[in-house]
Amino acid sequence: PAAIAQKAKAQVLHYPTVTFLQGIAIDGKKKDNGFTITVKSGEEFNGRKLLFATGVRDLFPAIKGFAECWGISVVHCPYCHGYEFREAKTGIMANGERAFHLASLVRNLTDKISFLTTGTPQFSLEQLSKLKNRNIGIIETEVAEIIHDNGQVKQVIFKDGSQVPFEAVYAAIPFEQHSDIPEALGCELTEQGYLKVDMLQKTAVAGVFACGDNTSMMRSVAAAVAGGNLAGAAINREITEEDF
Repeated sequence: PAAIAQKAKAQVLHYPTVTFLQGIAIDGKKKDNGFTITVKSGEEFNGRKLLFATGVRDLFPAIKGFAECWGISVVHCPYCHGYEFREAKTGIMANGERAFHLASLVRNLTDKISFLTTGTPQFSLEQLSKLKNRNIGIIETEVAEIIHDNGQVKQVIFKDGSQVPFEAVYAAIPFEQHSDIPEALGCELTEQGYLKVDMLQKTAVAGVFACGDNTSMMRSVAAAVAGGNLAGAAINREITEEDF
């Protein structure tokens, strides 16, 4: 993704109307003629429309080795990473409905699956029966550490001292919006915590748009680029119609 972003930046800088500004946005305000964004240095930038492509921040559990493996062999999505870990011995660090849903997807890629529920399993009797019939084990003991080699999972160590070898771990972890400015402006969130947008990437606040990971659980470069493309067209349309 970083290489793609760098190449895209170099290409759009050929346009004289495009400028990249470095700064951490800390505040946003609605004005009569648009919006003002204030950055950490104190500088202010004004615009008629706002597009938030600010992403989300994953909240890691306090498990040694987890952060080092995140996005490498501790992953969140079988659609994004599953093919690389087909037939691998896999752990699913989740519980309840989210875990059961993940298992149905991961089972299509490997039959070597164990749940790491960190406590009492929260499955219905019907779900437990289905998991048993598919030889999906459940480990209730809390995870203490992930042993890895440059981000590649080797062993999961539990708080009772036991350890189990794994090659991949799916983890359903919480996240938060990377920027709190959209909410401060009045943008609404979905039940899952994403910025609520319509089909044109418009938020609940007139003139404010959002795209990318902050609006969708489908975290991929392709989806983010598609959302940005749609938002850009919608913003351009609004401005040109207002000026006509």
